[in-house]
Amino acid sequence: MASEEIGYRGPTACAAAGITYRQLDYWARTGLVEPSVRPAHGSGTQRLYSFRDVVVLKIVKRFLDTGVSLQNIRTTVQHLREGGFRDLERMTLMSDGATVYECATPDEVHALLQGGQGIFGIAVGVVWRDVESALSQLHGERVDTGETLIGPNPADELARRRNRAV
Repeated sequence: MASEEIGYRGPTACAAAGITYRQLDYWARTGLVEPSVRPAHGSGTQRLYSFRDVVVLKIVKRFLDTGVSLQNIRTTVQHLREGGFRDLERMTLMSDGATVYECATPDEVHALLQGGQGIFGIAVGVVWRDVESALSQLHGERVDTGETLIGPNPADELARRRNRAV
Protein backbone atom coordinates (compact mmCIF):
# COMPACT_ATOMS: atom_id res chain seq x y z
CA MET A 1 0.00 0.00 0.00
CA ALA A 2 1.32 3.46 -0.90
CA SER A 3 2.46 5.63 2.00
CA GLU A 4 -0.03 8.36 0.98
CA GLU A 5 -2.87 5.91 1.71
CA ILE A 6 -1.77 5.31 5.31
CA GLY A 7 -2.11 7.64 8.28
CA TYR A 8 -0.81 7.31 11.81
CA ARG A 9 -2.58 8.31 15.01
CA GLY A 10 -0.82 10.40 17.63
CA PRO A 11 0.49 7.60 19.86
CA THR A 12 1.95 5.78 16.85
CA ALA A 13 3.58 8.96 15.53
CA CYS A 14 5.05 9.59 19.00
CA ALA A 15 6.48 6.07 19.23
CA ALA A 16 8.08 6.28 15.78
CA ALA A 17 9.49 9.80 16.32
CA GLY A 18 10.64 9.23 19.90
CA ILE A 19 8.62 12.08 21.39
CA THR A 20 5.98 12.40 24.07
CA TYR A 21 2.31 12.90 23.34
CA ARG A 22 2.55 16.23 25.16
CA GLN A 23 5.22 17.41 22.69
CA LEU A 24 3.15 16.18 19.74
CA ASP A 25 0.07 18.00 20.98
CA TYR A 26 1.98 21.23 21.63
CA TRP A 27 3.67 21.15 18.24
CA ALA A 28 0.33 20.55 16.49
CA ARG A 29 -1.49 23.31 18.43
CA THR A 30 1.29 25.83 17.76
CA GLY A 31 1.59 24.91 14.08
CA LEU A 32 5.14 23.54 14.23
CA VAL A 33 4.19 20.14 12.80
CA GLU A 34 0.53 19.79 11.98
CA PRO A 35 -1.00 16.52 10.81
CA SER A 36 -1.43 16.67 7.05
CA VAL A 37 -3.90 13.79 6.77
CA ARG A 38 -6.48 14.79 9.36
CA PRO A 39 -6.29 17.59 11.96
CA ALA A 40 -8.17 17.40 15.24
CA HIS A 41 -11.58 19.02 15.22
CA GLY A 42 -12.24 19.45 18.92
CA SER A 43 -12.26 17.05 21.82
CA GLY A 44 -12.44 13.37 21.00
CA THR A 45 -11.23 13.54 17.40
CA GLN A 46 -8.02 11.85 16.36
CA ARG A 47 -5.27 13.56 14.43
CA LEU A 48 -3.85 11.50 11.61
CA TYR A 49 -0.23 12.03 10.54
CA SER A 50 1.36 11.11 7.22
CA PHE A 51 4.66 9.30 6.92
CA ARG A 52 6.39 12.58 5.99
CA ASP A 53 4.84 14.26 9.05
CA VAL A 54 6.42 11.59 11.26
CA VAL A 55 9.80 12.09 9.56
CA VAL A 56 9.56 15.84 10.28
CA LEU A 57 8.61 15.10 13.91
CA LYS A 58 11.75 12.98 14.28
CA ILE A 59 13.90 15.70 12.67
CA VAL A 60 12.48 18.28 15.10
CA LYS A 61 13.28 15.94 17.99
CA ARG A 62 16.86 15.47 16.78
CA PHE A 63 17.38 19.24 16.49
CA LEU A 64 15.98 19.81 19.99
CA ASP A 65 18.26 17.09 21.36
CA THR A 66 21.30 18.89 19.92
CA GLY A 67 20.31 22.25 21.40
CA VAL A 68 18.89 24.10 18.40
CA SER A 69 16.31 26.65 19.55
CA LEU A 70 12.65 26.03 18.83
CA GLN A 71 12.56 29.36 16.97
CA ASN A 72 15.26 28.17 14.53
CA ILE A 73 13.52 24.81 14.19
CA ARG A 74 10.25 26.59 13.34
CA THR A 75 12.04 28.56 10.62
CA THR A 76 13.50 25.33 9.21
CA VAL A 77 10.19 23.47 9.23
CA GLN A 78 8.48 26.44 7.57
CA HIS A 79 11.17 26.47 4.87
CA LEU A 80 10.74 22.72 4.29
CA ARG A 81 6.95 23.11 4.20
CA GLU A 82 7.18 25.90 1.60
CA GLY A 83 9.28 23.58 -0.55
CA GLY A 84 6.61 20.92 -0.29
CA PHE A 85 8.97 18.60 1.60
CA ARG A 86 10.28 17.45 -1.80
CA ASP A 87 13.52 15.49 -1.92
CA LEU A 88 13.40 15.32 1.86
CA GLU A 89 14.99 11.87 1.97
CA ARG A 90 17.98 13.09 -0.09
CA MET A 91 18.83 16.15 1.94
CA THR A 92 21.18 16.79 4.82
CA LEU A 93 20.28 19.43 7.36
CA MET A 94 23.28 21.08 8.99
CA SER A 95 23.39 23.44 11.95
CA ASP A 96 25.93 25.42 13.89
CA GLY A 97 23.46 25.67 16.76
CA ALA A 98 22.17 29.05 15.66
CA THR A 99 21.27 28.55 12.01
CA VAL A 100 20.03 25.53 10.08
CA TYR A 101 21.28 24.96 6.53
CA GLU A 102 19.76 22.72 3.88
CA CYS A 103 22.38 20.83 1.89
CA ALA A 104 21.39 18.87 -1.18
CA THR A 105 24.89 17.97 -2.42
CA PRO A 106 28.16 16.84 -0.85
CA ASP A 107 29.74 20.07 -2.14
CA GLU A 108 27.32 22.15 -0.05
CA VAL A 109 28.16 20.09 3.06
CA HIS A 110 31.87 20.50 2.33
CA ALA A 111 31.49 24.28 1.91
CA LEU A 112 29.85 24.55 5.35
CA LEU A 113 32.59 22.50 6.96
CA GLN A 114 35.25 24.77 5.45
CA GLY A 115 34.03 27.60 7.69
CA GLY A 116 35.91 26.08 10.62
CA GLN A 117 33.05 26.30 13.09
CA GLY A 118 31.41 23.40 14.89
CA ILE A 119 28.66 21.97 12.71
CA PHE A 120 26.46 18.93 13.10
CA GLY A 121 24.26 17.37 10.50
CA ILE A 122 21.17 15.25 10.16
CA ALA A 123 21.14 12.96 7.14
CA VAL A 124 17.41 12.94 6.51
CA GLY A 125 17.67 9.69 4.53
CA VAL A 126 18.80 7.92 7.70
CA VAL A 127 15.91 9.44 9.67
CA TRP A 128 13.60 8.40 6.81
CA ARG A 129 14.72 4.76 7.09
CA ASP A 130 14.49 4.84 10.91
CA VAL A 131 10.89 6.02 10.69
CA GLU A 132 10.07 3.41 8.01
CA SER A 133 11.46 0.70 10.26
CA ALA A 134 9.63 1.94 13.35
CA LEU A 135 6.29 2.35 11.55
CA SER A 136 6.54 -1.12 10.03
CA GLN A 137 6.28 -2.46 13.58
CA LEU A 138 3.31 -0.25 14.53
CA HIS A 139 -0.29 0.19 13.44
CA GLY A 140 -1.36 2.49 10.68
CA GLU A 141 -4.79 3.43 9.43
CA ARG A 142 -6.14 3.44 5.90
CA VAL A 143 -6.93 7.04 5.01
CA ASP A 144 -9.93 6.15 2.86
CA THR A 145 -11.69 3.59 5.10
CA GLY A 146 -10.24 4.13 8.58
CA GLU A 147 -9.36 0.43 8.76
CA THR A 148 -6.57 -0.32 11.22
CA LEU A 149 -3.59 -1.88 9.49
CA ILE A 150 -2.11 -4.44 11.81
CA GLY A 151 1.65 -4.58 12.08
CA PRO A 152 3.53 -7.86 12.44
CA ASN A 153 2.16 -8.54 15.94
CA PRO A 154 -0.53 -11.21 15.37
CA ALA A 155 -1.46 -11.20 19.06
CA ASP A 156 -3.04 -7.74 18.90
CA GLU A 157 -6.63 -8.77 19.62
CA LEU A 158 -7.93 -5.21 19.99
CA ALA A 159 -6.86 -4.21 16.46
CA ARG A 160 -8.40 -7.40 15.02
CA ARG A 161 -11.70 -6.63 16.78
CA ARG A 162 -11.70 -3.04 15.47
CA ASN A 163 -11.29 -4.31 11.92
CA ARG A 164 -14.12 -6.81 12.30
CA ALA A 165 -16.40 -4.07 13.65
CA VAL A 166 -15.87 -1.89 10.57
